[in-house]
Amino acid sequence: MCSPPDPPPTTALTCVLRCFPCEPTWAGSPFLHRPPTPPMVRMTRSKTFQAYLPSCHRTYSCIHCRAHLANHDELISKSFQGSQGRAYLFNSVVNVGCGPAEERVLLTGLHAVADIYCENCKTTLGWKYEHAFESSQKYKEGKFIIELAHMIKDNGWD
Repeated sequence: MCSPPDPPPTTALTCVLRCFPCEPTWAGSPFLHRPPTPPMVRMTRSKTFQAYLPSCHRTYSCIHCRAHLANHDELISKSFQGSQGRAYLFNSVVNVGCGPAEERVLLTGLHAVADIYCENCKTTLGWKYEHAFESSQKYKEGKFIIELAHMIKDNGWD
């Protein structure tokens, strides 16, 4: 049987060409090339936030710095309780950092959760469910709680 040919040796030049492919911007400034952004999140360097949700969608933002946090379409439930009052459960969020996971006994039992915070102003917003120990609570795993005390509605709310 034939074995596959050995890959060519990696040189500094091949690494550079992989990072900065030959294109019109290569001659002027290789740093002008930016990868395409996903259609749902518009990235920008001129603002402080990491991601902006489309302005045509209803969104939730940090009440302290107005960084976008979640699209209304990602809302799963409005019937949650946080440490500071009512809270919403979201499928996904943006502009949010996550602390270390720890076990906590919540109203619905034992969970492994990690506090989440606004990446812009560093305010603690709620938590992420990392693991649910009870089978009836498994649907929460990987989901996010944001307390209403830390968010406002933006874009298109009547």
